[in-house]
Amino acid sequence: MLEKYFHLKELNTDVRREVLAGITTFLTMAYIIFVNPAILADAGMDRGAVFVATCLAAAIGCFIMGLWANYPIALAPGMGLNAFFTYTVVLTEGYSWQAALGAVFFSGCIFVLLSLLKVREWIINSIPGPLKIGIAAGIGLFLALIGLKNAGIIVDHPATLVSLGDVTSLPVGLAVMGFFLIIGMAARGMRGAVMIGILVITGLGIAFGDVQYAGIMSAPPSILPTFMQLDIAGAFNLAMLSVIFAFLFVDLFDTSGTLIAVAQRAKLLDEQGRLPRLGRALLADSTASITGSMLGTSTTTSYVESAAGVAVGGRSGLTSVVTGLMFILALLFSPLAGMVPAYATAGALVYVAVLMMGQLSHLHWDDITEAVPAVVVVAMMPFTFSIAHGIALGFISFVGVKLLAGRAAEISTTVWVLAVLFVVKFAVGL
Repeated sequence: MLEKYFHLKELNTDVRREVLAGITTFLTMAYIIFVNPAILADAGMDRGAVFVATCLAAAIGCFIMGLWANYPIALAPGMGLNAFFTYTVVLTEGYSWQAALGAVFFSGCIFVLLSLLKVREWIINSIPGPLKIGIAAGIGLFLALIGLKNAGIIVDHPATLVSLGDVTSLPVGLAVMGFFLIIGMAARGMRGAVMIGILVITGLGIAFGDVQYAGIMSAPPSILPTFMQLDIAGAFNLAMLSVIFAFLFVDLFDTSGTLIAVAQRAKLLDEQGRLPRLGRALLADSTASITGSMLGTSTTTSYVESAAGVAVGGRSGLTSVVTGLMFILALLFSPLAGMVPAYATAGALVYVAVLMMGQLSHLHWDDITEAVPAVVVVAMMPFTFSIAHGIALGFISFVGVKLLAGRAAEISTTVWVLAVLFVVKFAVGL
């Protein structure tokens, strides 16, 4: 039955290899079940409910991707998008987390519409490469700032805005140790390096008496505090358009880049370098986001960590199904997730930031009109503490630089329209 449904022989794989690949993928991305509840809890959401929503949204996304699109690509609430949800939409712009979930819902619906109408390629091709690079790297630097702040390595200062925290404190010492531990294991090619690092630092926190032991396994906590709590009406207003767009924009490029990168690694692209069943894969991603917003978590997206499963032989959707089953099993470990302190996840955030900042190597630094917009995005995301503002200022700077350099022909109609809309947004204070 599995052979017939997933076309295992055709893809030169077997059940054993797919199961191993699914477990491997889970180990490389399981850190999200610890990090996502910690980040969304800062928005006022119930941590236990978010833990359950994270596991269920990831499992549902993996099942849809595996059973319908037949790709070895796993999904879960996305890093960066969860930070934007909490620290920009809720804590900076002042929206309720219920309204933020409504924005996630709307962005998922628009993503579904774009996928059905097959305009995704047109949108992606219209956005300049430097801005795509800048967005990925900017989100990375934003995550690094959050990680350093959570660890107490960076603290606020009335004169200089930021300053070095107490580096002799236990949280700072354990956070730094966790970061280097993750780096060391990753450099040695160990699967699950991020998750192991988080668990080791949590264990040390317990040993030093900074974290109270609450057990390892139990029945899952209730999801009712977040289930169907999204505020559709609160998200359906003009001021939330930029938030919805930011959720959609980041998810669109993150998903597309991940799908192509993982498929290329698995040699699943056709002769023209295109991904067969791309529409199904995109619909799986967008449907998972809609479902996740109903359960009570930020945008669900495809994970580049899926490449770890592909590296050990995963080729079909059975890999994703196995990963989804592992997320269901993870529901039993809610006490462990609840014990993880902020400094234990700080090293993971900075590590993910390092990986995302690597995108800057693809930037044409010798072309100042391309380097400047990318750097504006990278700088403004953390310094304004807003992914949305970074994207907006990146578009505006791209148009301004190209226009003044006499290269207006390189500005697409889409970029012109978006830049004007962003200028209006800032002008009227939206």
